[in-house]
Amino acid sequence: MFEVIVRGNSVGRFCPRKMLFVQLDLSPLIARLQAARHVVLVGAGGGFDVLGAVPLWVCLRRAGVAVSLANVSFSDLRSLQERPLHPVVVEVRADSQGPSHYFPERTLSRWFETRGEHVPVYALAKTGVVPLTQAFRALVEKLDADAFVLVDGGTDILMRGDEAGLGTPAEDITSLLAGEALELANKLVVCIGFGVDHFHGVCHAQFLENVAALQRAGGFLGMLSLLPQMPGAQAYLEAVAYAQKLTPARPSIVHGSIGAAVEGAYGDIHRTSRTRGTQLWINPLMSTYFGFDLNAVASRLLYAELLRPTQTIFEVAARLEAFRKQRERKPWMPIPV
Repeated sequence: MFEVIVRGNSVGRFCPRKMLFVQLDLSPLIARLQAARHVVLVGAGGGFDVLGAVPLWVCLRRAGVAVSLANVSFSDLRSLQERPLHPVVVEVRADSQGPSHYFPERTLSRWFETRGEHVPVYALAKTGVVPLTQAFRALVEKLDADAFVLVDGGTDILMRGDEAGLGTPAEDITSLLAGEALELANKLVVCIGFGVDHFHGVCHAQFLENVAALQRAGGFLGMLSLLPQMPGAQAYLEAVAYAQKLTPARPSIVHGSIGAAVEGAYGDIHRTSRTRGTQLWINPLMSTYFGFDLNAVASRLLYAELLRPTQTIFEVAARLEAFRKQRERKPWMPIPV
């Protein structure tokens, strides 16, 4: 009989014949994160993507790891009265001035305040790869972080360019290439929301094909399900409900759907009128994290060299559109049943 210790905390007693279960329970994703001193969790695609980082934030804090939150922002950061950390990075707090109708970074910081926690969310302007790389470097340096995680609400960050549909890739891919340029050994991509990007034309059979390719290359770090009894999942549901209440005109489609999946909903379930008239597929895999090595994901991107020198998000979008016009696309693939 022996005791397993994780960062000084006893997590249970096991006899040697049960070692198999210890090994099966060891997630490469969590192992890499728990080995870090300070993790930066970044909402990769803008909007409320940062909400997808809440369960990880809770998990890592409970394990004794320092964690900071950031998000590619859809707000005009130039209008904020905060002193910028960098020309395209602003530290947003619960009392920050800004748009009243839609300000996800402040909304999340205010939710933390309801829990008695003062947690800033660093907002990064939508921009091209070059300035976003500089912004990521400034943020990592300020926080003295040794691990960097892009969190995608949905799965379109894994689209390499030749799929039937790419979803809404501009911000995701800009974040991916900017993250790749960081001089850190521990860089990850985490997706949550399998099935939700059908709303934006993503073929999920091709997402799974890309996951398989990354597994062959050693870049897939496994899957973790959010279950309602988990503290991180409970916090996530609270944060989503708070955000939906504070943003009634633009509630998050992605996180409303993921939240429904965490609660056990299935099928054509709608949590917002924004999806009315469409067919949704709420399913248990929607509330599952897929983890990847960031460099492994970036290395498969077919149009990376086109985007690396970009300065603005408009340039990113134009080059993406030009690439898609000249590139042969894979046909749509249904998931076999």
